[in-house]
Amino acid sequence: MRLSTSLFRLRLQISWSLFFIAMTILLAGCGGNSIPIGPTSLNSRYTEEQPALSGNGRLLAFVSNRNGTHQLLVYDLETQEFIQLPGLNRPNTIIESPSLSFNGRYIAYITSDQGRPVVALYDRAIGRSQVVTPTYRGWLRNPHISPDGRYIVFETTIRGQWDIEVLDRGPNIELDIPNGATVGQ
Repeated sequence: MRLSTSLFRLRLQISWSLFFIAMTILLAGCGGNSIPIGPTSLNSRYTEEQPALSGNGRLLAFVSNRNGTHQLLVYDLETQEFIQLPGLNRPNTIIESPSLSFNGRYIAYITSDQGRPVVALYDRAIGRSQVVTPTYRGWLRNPHISPDGRYIVFETTIRGQWDIEVLDRGPNIELDIPNGATVGQ
């Protein structure tokens, strides 16, 4: 009886040891160190959603909850750095659904104006935003900007149902920078 109790304890110790070794291998294999996490990396420990890629594939815009604030961030995939967006992320302002033009000069997004969603456009070349749908009475969502930055499409309920609107910014606007030139950072 004593021998079988000792063997049972030995087996129990071995099985717990194997369990801890397996868990250590499993946790190490998850690659926690292979994904850079921090304020200057693409991934963080906060919610990041609604990604949008520029037409040339260089810039990634997304909505993040880093630093305890809701903000729109743009990450340069080539240099692996965040791009400064002066005047875009203001306190107590919600920004949703970003869309980038081909080279990322223009960013169309949803924000709120007096409690109603509006489509706004940020120009990285001048560092300024403007509301492009100030007179819409319905709800708006999902804006997308054309590669050259002239057209913005979005969904609206102005007729009592979700419809698609196309906003032409006009022939006299400065289009996204031609020939692949980049906007100064």
